[in-house]
Amino acid sequence: MKTKKVLKIWLPLAATALVVVFVNLCLADAALAASASEIDRNATQALTTLYQTAPGAEALADKSEAILIFPSIVKGGLIIAGQYGDGALRKQGRTVGYYRSIEGSVGLQAGAQSFGYVLFFMDNDSLKYLDKSDGWELGTGPTLVVLDKGFSKELTTTTLHKGVYAFVFSEKGLMAGIAIQGAKITKIHPDK
Repeated sequence: MKTKKVLKIWLPLAATALVVVFVNLCLADAALAASASEIDRNATQALTTLYQTAPGAEALADKSEAILIFPSIVKGGLIIAGQYGDGALRKQGRTVGYYRSIEGSVGLQAGAQSFGYVLFFMDNDSLKYLDKSDGWELGTGPTLVVLDKGFSKELTTTTLHKGVYAFVFSEKGLMAGIAIQGAKITKIHPDK
């Protein structure tokens, strides 16, 4: 009896929240879109922060074909959550494209957080996959290895493999667990 009563209350609320998150993610282009110069400025600052806090990251950057920098991903929700952020793809220190990372999830979760992440593309095949896919969902396609600060100290050219290496950094907020797998990355064309 109590289960039915709880479902009558929570099911419509969860469905409404899901619709709100979906609509907000769809409208995020207009409301949250950063300009190209803002994305570049934030990407440069994020790389500087990463290189200062993760000793192996700069060496990894030197060996990579390209780097995709998401300076700030914002995530929040109650039962239904969404995350969003814009980033820059750089080859040889030059920005060659802009991308958006979006994710939605449902589960026992509550809170808000922000973090940044950087993807190091170690070979051309992984980079081509990003360009050819109509939105790359992390966790599919090229091999993705998420590194922490401890592992970054042990990086050498012999431990590097093909695929994509990810560093998550500057975590802030009150939401249990940070995950970038399942986030969908799509190319964008921001205003200058």
